[in-house]
Amino acid sequence: MQNKSKNPGQLGFYSTFEEQLNHQHPLYILTHKINWSQFEAFRELYSDNMGRPAKPIRLMVSLLILKHVRNVSDESVVEQWAENAYYQYFSGEQYFASDEPCAATELVHFRNRIGAEGIEMIFKESIRVNGKDGEENQAVVDTTVQEKNITFPTDDKLYKKIIKKSWAIAQTGELDLRQSYKRVLKKLSLDQRFRNHPRNKGKARKADKKVKTIAGRLVRELERKLSPSLLALYARDLMLFKKVLGQKKEDKNKIYSLHEPHVQCISKGKEHKKYEFGSKVSILTTKTSGVIVGALNMEKNVYDGHTLQPALQQYERITQKSLKDVYADRGYRGLNQIGQTQVHIPKPLPPETSRYQKSKTSKNFRRRAAIEPRIGHLKQDYRLCRNFYKGIRGDNNNVMLAAAAMNFKRMMNIWKRDVRLFFHLFFSWLQFIFGHVIYQKNDCRFEK
Repeated sequence: MQNKSKNPGQLGFYSTFEEQLNHQHPLYILTHKINWSQFEAFRELYSDNMGRPAKPIRLMVSLLILKHVRNVSDESVVEQWAENAYYQYFSGEQYFASDEPCAATELVHFRNRIGAEGIEMIFKESIRVNGKDGEENQAVVDTTVQEKNITFPTDDKLYKKIIKKSWAIAQTGELDLRQSYKRVLKKLSLDQRFRNHPRNKGKARKADKKVKTIAGRLVRELERKLSPSLLALYARDLMLFKKVLGQKKEDKNKIYSLHEPHVQCISKGKEHKKYEFGSKVSILTTKTSGVIVGALNMEKNVYDGHTLQPALQQYERITQKSLKDVYADRGYRGLNQIGQTQVHIPKPLPPETSRYQKSKTSKNFRRRAAIEPRIGHLKQDYRLCRNFYKGIRGDNNNVMLAAAAMNFKRMMNIWKRDVRLFFHLFFSWLQFIFGHVIYQKNDCRFEK
């Protein structure tokens, strides 16, 4: 149900945030730059007369932004909100509140409620806040991987998880298993230790096979003994278990996690990390200013060149404009033009190319390399390194929220720098004026 509107004329016992807070603080400035009224469109997603009253839309949107700007979890941002006056002013409060604004799980429900379209509205607003810097007609594109919050997958881990889930299903259906294998698995785990030692390799390999056999036995026993209603309820899980047990090393579209079966194994050619388990992401930034104008998650591990057209479509959908030039690395080779956008990829120039053209081309591709550290900051500072959101929907939301947070933080840093520069120039001017006056007084005294 929609939230009840507050009475703005109600007076508080203490002074308002307008009187208390520093008006030059970047978060204070950002509060007045964002067009909060457009997010009231989310009210259509709530019922008018059913359910308990919802939290204010601005509060929930501000918590999503603050979470990624400050790189904290749902629980942490809710706790910090009750301690930070700037957070509360950013979310529309006028007086300090000592209680937490909502439960951390309400952020999960709100993200799922507004969906990818709502998250894209927040991302669009972050581009608008950057003004003319986000309106360039030349851009730089690259891909990266956002890793999912899963353990490094091995066959043995997956088989043991299947066994534990089979025990849970049997307990739910009150089934009497022929054998639980708990003691056997404890002995097999001891045999799997120190597998790299020459004397233990054979024993560990046999233990691995035995664990897989036990997992298969339990799955087949569940299929035989479960009632038709429970069998229909757990049909998807049992099908997933059978697919994991049947997959081999050379197979494609393998399952790497039981709770995140859509995760892809992506090789990016890194020396320190040969494989990454997650989803591929396309990042599009303006060429000169570096504002992120495109952030799109790919459900499949596709060739980099196939990610460019969906990324450009997202850009046109958000900005209602098309790019003139896009600079990419050699991973996009094979593309020359998409619609009205020219795609530039490093390649040998013809011998008749002038020195000026060679210098200009080289300068453009050196500028293309600036997207690499921005992707690094996206991962380390804005929660793109490890994605804790569930499912493909969570992948889409995490990418756009991280990009929006980086755009907001970019403007906050600019405002902070401008304030520091103003005070530096102001005090330098004062020092010059007063120093000049003292110098003149001393000259007059010496003349007398």
